[in-house]
Amino acid sequence: MDRNLSLLLIFTFCILGPCWVFAQCAKSSINALGRNPSAAPKILQTMIVVLVFAEAAAIVAMLVVFQLFE
Repeated sequence: MDRNLSLLLIFTFCILGPCWVFAQCAKSSINALGRNPSAAPKILQTMIVVLVFAEAAAIVAMLVVFQLFE
């Protein structure tokens, strides 16, 4: 039971971390677009890069968890 609980907690943090990054990135992007709509291409490009890195970090964390608990 302890192994399953630890696996559940680690997966929770692996999912909640990138979800928090996605939410903050979206909030900041909308705020920046509201202040300066002409900078939309730069904001979009930066937002995409941040989201890709957050998702990659989540996938790597899940793969590490799978390797640790095999």
